[in-house]
Amino acid sequence: MPSLTPLHESYCTLRNTPLSQADLLEGIAQLVSTPVSSVMRDVIEMLQRDVLLKVLGVSRSKTRKFQKMQKVQRFHRAGYVNLQRYGRYWVAPSLRRLINLFPDLQHKPISPIAQVLLGALNGLLGDYLHAKQNPLAVPMVLYDHYGMVQQGDLAGRVVIFVHGLCMTHLDWNHSTGGIAEKLLAQRDNNHMLYLSYNTGRRISANGRSFAYLLNELVEQNPDIRSIDLIGHSMGGLVCRSALFYGKQNLQQWIHRVENLVCLGSPHHGAALERFGYALQEKIGHLPIIKLLSYIVNIRSNGILDLRYGSVRDDDWEYNQARIGLIDDNRKPAPLPSHINTYLVAGTLEFESKNNRPLQIIGDGLVSVKSALGEHPNPRFRLKLPESNKAIFYGLNHFELQHHPQIAEQICTWFYPSEDQKDPAALHCIHQYVAPVTGKNNYTESAVS
Repeated sequence: MPSLTPLHESYCTLRNTPLSQADLLEGIAQLVSTPVSSVMRDVIEMLQRDVLLKVLGVSRSKTRKFQKMQKVQRFHRAGYVNLQRYGRYWVAPSLRRLINLFPDLQHKPISPIAQVLLGALNGLLGDYLHAKQNPLAVPMVLYDHYGMVQQGDLAGRVVIFVHGLCMTHLDWNHSTGGIAEKLLAQRDNNHMLYLSYNTGRRISANGRSFAYLLNELVEQNPDIRSIDLIGHSMGGLVCRSALFYGKQNLQQWIHRVENLVCLGSPHHGAALERFGYALQEKIGHLPIIKLLSYIVNIRSNGILDLRYGSVRDDDWEYNQARIGLIDDNRKPAPLPSHINTYLVAGTLEFESKNNRPLQIIGDGLVSVKSALGEHPNPRFRLKLPESNKAIFYGLNHFELQHHPQIAEQICTWFYPSEDQKDPAALHCIHQYVAPVTGKNNYTESAVS
């Protein structure tokens, strides 16, 4: 029996089968028939209060008295009831009637478009869907290179791709020139697997689940020789969390991991995300900003973990602050020393310049220093040789997942030539790559 998290969530009971069309319809039925949450009621009442106070100039005591009037309360209740009436008494029953009329929907997979939409929904509300046991909560599942659920026996070298926030396993580019295709071309008995998971859950919760999934994978496939993990954005943090808990729980799969690659992962958080919280705290007295702060408060725990790149349960267990600029209270999560870790950063710059705003923005979402694990506090710094880091100029956050030059870099790391295996041959290279946006993309890396 797997151990439990501080929130007593049993990971052995997590669903591990893909969503069906019946699940999609039932999940929508549950959403439209769910009572209006207290948070949404607070949003409506707060907006009404600000209009009375700051637009109409009504005093605070009169505003409070007005909102407590029985007529006003009855009006609010009538609005909530009407908001749900069509969902609960018309839409939901109709959807469930379809499920009963067409039982085959239980076995039909959802379309790729629906998977993409659900990936985005889970990124925003995935923790809520999981807590309410709504079928729309994306389960953690491994897919093969052809988009089918992994079922066959595995042996040799296995590469697992882990996507980022609001994305799906379909976002990895399977076309010629992609990372998977480059690795498959090495003819090294490679198997490409793609993880699908609910990105709205805590990163540490997904990390624990991933660790148990990998342990089961190795137990069921003892001929797996080695495992390589490649994570994009949040996916890199989920991989780090899995490695942390795999080592902590003495799970055997961790000894099979040979390489970890993080593409644009916010190891120390996203600067723009923290800036948003600070701005919200400074000008939060404005009515529209107050409304936005309530909406921000609804967003998923997975997004909140990106504030500082939290990968452990105890990073957030005793710190429930969701709004405002808070201190970085993370605990260190060092990388296992036996694993070759490689970090890739992107920047919107087209050449290496000392441009501080662009350094902070980085690839548009993650700064270069955060992606490379650099931090002024040695406790948090990911101590890696420069040969294990690469900066790609002229690429945004999402291009890191597909760019052919990044695929080439990963192949160079995984399959170094004989002269590159010699420590004396370590050197920094500067290489121009094909234009993508009208200017030359420029790569700076050290090859080992």
